[in-house]
Amino acid sequence: MLNNSINPPRDCPLCPRLFQFRMENAKTHPDWFNAPVPGFGDPNTQLLIAGLAPGLKGANKTGRPFTGDYAGDLLYATLSKFGFAIGEYQARPDDGLVLKNALITNAVKCVPPQNKPTGEEMKTCRPFLLNQIKALPHLKIILALGGIAHRSIVAAFDRRQVDFPFGHGKCHDLGGGLTLMDSYHCSRYNTNTRRLTEEMFETVFSQIRDMLD
Repeated sequence: MLNNSINPPRDCPLCPRLFQFRMENAKTHPDWFNAPVPGFGDPNTQLLIAGLAPGLKGANKTGRPFTGDYAGDLLYATLSKFGFAIGEYQARPDDGLVLKNALITNAVKCVPPQNKPTGEEMKTCRPFLLNQIKALPHLKIILALGGIAHRSIVAAFDRRQVDFPFGHGKCHDLGGGLTLMDSYHCSRYNTNTRRLTEEMFETVFSQIRDMLD
């Protein structure tokens, strides 16, 4: 099933727990997307942004990464501020927003219970992440939002985790002209606890803009 696919099929059964969770949500909310969420953005991008997994009432509902929850409010506002997005983000997939030189995906394509995928689920979904990376011919920077996404990317490149420690604002050389950058996840919890401030988040994107300009 994997082959060279970037995205799993809508009825992907590879992770039984996630499949069951999707089916339960489909019964409760038949008008929601309730399927593996594909990436969104510019196929000729130099910047790939990788989150953890779709949010239950965010991307799992809307079908677009980081759309419909607080994390998306902060992410898309920051993308717009630094010239990576055109149009007005309105928290719905038909708002006309267009990403410019940026593409957003997740390490795990399906919404997990309590927003916590298992290690096995991350491993099962990792080929889709790697295929997405390989499909971007001009890619220069991968921005990992959070430690779990960071570790999944490091594993996708078959690197040792000990050699690539996660740290907000850190840069790691993946080889082949690719840089892995880290940021704390732009979740409401992280911003409410001030683990991540808007200023900290913008500093990361300022670094990225400087590296791409």
